[in-house]
Amino acid sequence: MLAKRIIPCLDVTLNESGATVVKGVHFVNLREAGDPVELAKRYDEEGADELVFLDITASPHGRETMVNVVERTAEQVFIPLTVGGGIKTLDDINKLLSAGADKVSINTAAVKNPEFIEKASSVFGAQCIVIAIDCRRNFDLSKGEHIITLEDGRKAWYEVVIYGGRTPTGIDAVSWAKKVEELGAGEILLTSMDRDGTKDGYDIPITRKISEEVSIPVIASGGAGTLEHFYEGFVEGKADACLAASIFHYKEISIEEVKRYLKEKRVPVRL
Repeated sequence: MLAKRIIPCLDVTLNESGATVVKGVHFVNLREAGDPVELAKRYDEEGADELVFLDITASPHGRETMVNVVERTAEQVFIPLTVGGGIKTLDDINKLLSAGADKVSINTAAVKNPEFIEKASSVFGAQCIVIAIDCRRNFDLSKGEHIITLEDGRKAWYEVVIYGGRTPTGIDAVSWAKKVEELGAGEILLTSMDRDGTKDGYDIPITRKISEEVSIPVIASGGAGTLEHFYEGFVEGKADACLAASIFHYKEISIEEVKRYLKEKRVPVRL
């Protein structure tokens, strides 16, 4: 069995002092967490399997990803680096891969132009193309294609949202996940906006459903707060990787603690 991956996430934005890692709840009320290059270096040293760098205000503000910050980050890490935010063209992808990224994460542009996934995959290879799916529970059952039973017995479908969670699309997340796989995505980064920053645990119903419906790896994102949550993400959610941000940024739990806990629980991890 392939080792399960633990992936810290750097949500990066630009302010007066430059690039800063931030973390909020449900994508809002952001607070600063440090310098992206310094945090990236720390996570590499602490045993992270991969790193995700998301320029969270690039798409909403209509600007390019911070290539210079990506370059400086890539110089400090020797683990796979995925970069996302504001990627709209093949040239954008080429710039980021040239700056040291190993993979790119595409979200808004993929929803607006699904053929972009196919083009990107054929030019750069599926292994480089991660499709980020941000989704939110929708209880209007007349509109969803895949109705999922939640932990409390209620039923909902999950709607894809874009522009950093600001814009609902009417697209069913499960259907979209299957489509991006067909179009050539190599991996899915699945974030539940209902759980983002809450530390209430990963959104198991949607993580499990998408993991069962696609054959490419699924990264669970949104809600990690305890060691048990990682175990649940892998075992109940069937995720291939678990991503977390605030608990690592603020040193509430270390990557080593997570891996040792998982190893004790017989989840295969690299120590």
